[in-house]
Amino acid sequence: MKTNRRQFIKIGALGTGGIALAATTHNWSFAADLVKKYVAGDTAGQRTATYCEVCFWQCAGWVYKDEDGEIQKIIGNEDDPHCNGRFCPRGTGGIGQYHDEDRLKTPLLRTKENGKDVFKAVDWDEALDFIAAKMKGIAEKHGPECIALFTHGSGGAHFGHLLKAFGSQSITAPSFAQCRGPREVGFLTTFGDIIYSPERTDIRDSKCLVLIGSHIGENMHNGQIQEMSDAIDKGATIITVDPRFSTAASKSKFWLPIKPSTDMALLLAWMNVLIENGWYDKDYVERYTYGFEELKAHVQPFTPEWAYGITTIDPNVIRKTAKEMFDASPAVIIHPGRHVTWYGDDTQRLRAVAILNALLGSWGRRGGFYNPEKANVPDFPVPEFPTPKRTPTEAYEGKYNLANEVVSNGICDATIPTPDKNCSFKMWMVNGTNLMAALPNQKQTIDAINALELLVVVDTMPVEITGYADVVLPECTYLERYDMLRKSPHREPNIAVRVPAAQPKYNSKPADWIAKKLAEKLGLDAFFPWKDMEELLDWQLKEIGSSLDEMKRIGVKKFPRTYDDLYFAPGEDVSFNTTTGKIELYSTDMEAEGFDPLPVYTPHEEPAEGFYRLIYGRAPMHTFSRTANNPNLTDLMDENTLWVNPKVAKLWGLEAGQEVKLKNQDGIISTFAIKVRITERIRWDSVYMVHGFGHNNKKLSRAHGRGINDTELITNVKVDPVMGGTGMRSNFVTFITDIYSTENEKKS
Repeated sequence: MKTNRRQFIKIGALGTGGIALAATTHNWSFAADLVKKYVAGDTAGQRTATYCEVCFWQCAGWVYKDEDGEIQKIIGNEDDPHCNGRFCPRGTGGIGQYHDEDRLKTPLLRTKENGKDVFKAVDWDEALDFIAAKMKGIAEKHGPECIALFTHGSGGAHFGHLLKAFGSQSITAPSFAQCRGPREVGFLTTFGDIIYSPERTDIRDSKCLVLIGSHIGENMHNGQIQEMSDAIDKGATIITVDPRFSTAASKSKFWLPIKPSTDMALLLAWMNVLIENGWYDKDYVERYTYGFEELKAHVQPFTPEWAYGITTIDPNVIRKTAKEMFDASPAVIIHPGRHVTWYGDDTQRLRAVAILNALLGSWGRRGGFYNPEKANVPDFPVPEFPTPKRTPTEAYEGKYNLANEVVSNGICDATIPTPDKNCSFKMWMVNGTNLMAALPNQKQTIDAINALELLVVVDTMPVEITGYADVVLPECTYLERYDMLRKSPHREPNIAVRVPAAQPKYNSKPADWIAKKLAEKLGLDAFFPWKDMEELLDWQLKEIGSSLDEMKRIGVKKFPRTYDDLYFAPGEDVSFNTTTGKIELYSTDMEAEGFDPLPVYTPHEEPAEGFYRLIYGRAPMHTFSRTANNPNLTDLMDENTLWVNPKVAKLWGLEAGQEVKLKNQDGIISTFAIKVRITERIRWDSVYMVHGFGHNNKKLSRAHGRGINDTELITNVKVDPVMGGTGMRSNFVTFITDIYSTENEKKS
């Protein structure tokens, strides 16, 4: 049957590198000994420039090897504005990726043996020949636009280039619609510009930092954490709004343990207080904004007393925190957060955050939001890409017109054929992103996968998505490859280089090599005219007055700003990239698309009796599900736990350390169990766990069965009508204490 065409396959130890070598496994104690060795002054090993791939912050650093050429440690590059010479636990533990014996080792091709789907090890030519033939067939029959790339990380630059050369622009990153998209669109429709990565927040000079569900200190966005520490040392006020007493809350002057899903009510009440009391930047608002009178009338009913009945936050606290913001303005930041896909009205919630920042005059001001600048690096000359006959946005059928990136769940949904579609997507290439953990509603993802003619997965590890692939291509780790220059926008334009510190292990290859070889087999050689990455990088660097040799020595290079416009000058006339040329408190773009031009509070679903809202978050030593098997980082945290309020634990008779399974509102039961942590740090109406655990692939020897995968319990997804983001905080769970009876319950 078609629905069973592509079964999940557990990847075995295939290929010449299939035997795990115990001698290559490095535990954290060993890494600690190495750090001591180098701190003591033994730096005789070779130093190689890199930038980290463990998270999107991409801190630049140095890789050190011992006398035998073995990679031993990574430290920060002191000239790098992303990290200022200091790596976080994930960055220093990055060598665990390189040493992990569970890595994918050789290309794998799905085949049949005795009527069952299995993977067989093949060489690179056979794997790439197979993919190229399939791609040509799909393009001839359906058009190249019916091929999509899902990507996260540096490899996307190479595979995206390949796809554009082939004739498709269907390139998407789940980090948009599943994470940061609402904030980008919310700020874009207000200020005419986005937040970027790293964020343009001027935390180091802020006098008041407001965090709404933003777990700085647990998400380990390196530069922000360093700047927050500096701000605290200088006496900045921290206000944390969170149903959980997070690490950031512990550093705060005010902790507002808000009732989940009511954030919009608090934001509107803050606007009410600021405007009613005249606690806003009157000159800034008059000079730069559009729609203030409409906003003033709109928020008049939303008093702190009104918000109290919704949020459970004391009206006096709402007023006090509003005054703290005003007293600090314009050096104040209501932080836009990053993972902000919560309840389906998330763009409107982030619009409210943007409006608050505008009222306080923080956009373009010291201690608020600075104007970043990006290094201008030319592209290597290639022929003009073919013009696709269809754009990826056509898959949305007129929806999400305000989205500034391709919506991944829109591509996923459009892959499932319907009678009215003349082309659904026929092939996915998935690079560096485990869609079974990244996309909510796993059934929808599996239905889409089963409709594909070809699924190619490029990854370093045998994560869940690899088990559904037709072809698995083993990518080497970032420590074993060149990549495109890092040129993220920052206070100063800068670039960083990644240089291989070692040859690729096993039969893995870098993304640039894979993309170039596949291009050759597709007859697209002209779009990859460089001999190798060294030639490409050296050409780019010489065009901007540097060279690959220089960058290998220094790792990071800074450039002067084009203009002295890090902040607005006093009284400066500024034009914003909006319809009115102003900061739009009243959004004309939202109105034109049929959405509320001013944010509106909408009540959200409440849990049924005996159910609790499922909240998930991050841990400082892990990046989503990507590091759950890292031998260095699992020594720091090898499973997630379930935070439960003591009142709830008493009601259910739960004990600390007890293992439970969870069942959600749709009857979905977690595959594995999780240990209970009883704590006052979580509200009674919610439970909390760290995202990224509960892997079901046994070849992940450290991650398999460790804790719960929250994604499998997220089946009630609220899609943001503005930009397509998937709201995932409307899922509720209850406890199954008899964890051995769940198989019978599932069958019934």
